[in-house]
Amino acid sequence: MPSDHPGNLRELDLEQHLSDPARRQSFVTPMFDLIAPRYDRFTRCFSFGMDRRWKESLVTAAARSITSGGVVCDVATGTGDLAFALSAARPDLTVSATDVSSQMLALAHNRRQSLASAVAVAAADIGTLPFPDGALDGVTAGYALRNTPDWRHSIAELARVIGTGGHLFTLDFFLPESEMWRAAFLAWLSAAGNVVGWLWHREPVAYGYIAHSIRHFTTARHFAMVLGTCGFDVVQQQTHLGGGIALHHAVRR
Repeated sequence: MPSDHPGNLRELDLEQHLSDPARRQSFVTPMFDLIAPRYDRFTRCFSFGMDRRWKESLVTAAARSITSGGVVCDVATGTGDLAFALSAARPDLTVSATDVSSQMLALAHNRRQSLASAVAVAAADIGTLPFPDGALDGVTAGYALRNTPDWRHSIAELARVIGTGGHLFTLDFFLPESEMWRAAFLAWLSAAGNVVGWLWHREPVAYGYIAHSIRHFTTARHFAMVLGTCGFDVVQQQTHLGGGIALHHAVRR
């Protein structure tokens, strides 16, 4: 679906697409194509600069943990924040960056050229990654699993491609445990996202989508439990904003 048709997202029923795994990607991909040029600016501004610190924390943990000369994929890479930072911190690693959004990939390719980076940038879906079983020593995923058609299936796919002892690092929005804070958190995300989406793209849902996607996701604690059932041992969980943001570090059993 082309990204240069501003009416496309408004013509789609958001709740129907988010609740149906078979239809979710037909909303998510054009949305990310639309917001790609301003995505990095949005994540920095919308988080009041905290996004940068969260990603630095993830990259530091990954750089400290992944085996020497390891093979790593940054899934749903966007413009490549995590992939390029990890490659710079650990030049010995073979790092690839994948995404399904053509516009995000175009920006990641441009970034790769400007940085003269060795990161390989390619199109790939988290649900069907182009790696043999156990081929990866690590995976990084920033704001990724929440946006997949079926996040449990995507975790199972990551478990398939990560070898025994390999590492998974994720950063994402989650449902806060507190019902009161959850309601306030989602209300703020929805209102602020709608305003920015309208001002920047004339598409309120472009960023208002975040709150809707979180409602269809899970808590950080339950996410960790599912990681466990899919063959991972969670070794660290860091929560921020009252559980609205969490970083997970898990090791493949």
